[in-house]
Amino acid sequence: MAPRAGRSTRPQPPPDRDAALAQYRRRASVYDLELALFEPIRRQAVARLALRPGDLVLDLGCGTGLSLPLLHEAVGARGRVVGVEQSPEMIDKARQRVAAHGWKNVHLVCSPVETAALPAAADAALFHFTHDVLRRPEAVAHVVRQLKPGARVVATGLKWAPAWLPAVNLLVLPAALHSVTSLEGLQRPWSHLADCVGALQVQSRWLGGLYIASGSVANKRD
Repeated sequence: MAPRAGRSTRPQPPPDRDAALAQYRRRASVYDLELALFEPIRRQAVARLALRPGDLVLDLGCGTGLSLPLLHEAVGARGRVVGVEQSPEMIDKARQRVAAHGWKNVHLVCSPVETAALPAAADAALFHFTHDVLRRPEAVAHVVRQLKPGARVVATGLKWAPAWLPAVNLLVLPAALHSVTSLEGLQRPWSHLADCVGALQVQSRWLGGLYIASGSVANKRD
């Protein structure tokens, strides 16, 4: 365990896909209830995407599809929403949500993000509480390659609070152990995304235990 601020001084392993699949298999039935507390962060994240009618937006690690209603409303009937989720149990919940609303322009892909078949020239990408995805450089790079210049990107999630707020990290640690498979990069979970798109505006929430990082793709990346 980490000293004082909750940060580990040991090298952390990378995200573990098998562990993530098992974790979300267990959580799928209660996931929506678990995330209810963070709905204000979701709404702020979607607002920062600045979506317009007709846009194509990618929802990476879309889970049970909780962001889909907001994204669909923003892009309208002429737009498209593509959600990617590797957990079969989670994406089944998302498919039920899509079917219940009768959305014809929301498409779901059950795949790890780094190997997902993504449409090109997307206008925006959302990484909402997807720490394991953000800590896979190949996944982030794959997404950014499908974004057009000027596309908006937003990432949110848990992060370590400053060292002088150890009480916050006592809350961050169990939340992270419940929802991610590696604490690697929890100081700056958005760093690989910043490497791909350039500088991000990062705002802290909940005394530094949560973040919203947003920015735009300046140029195409090879």
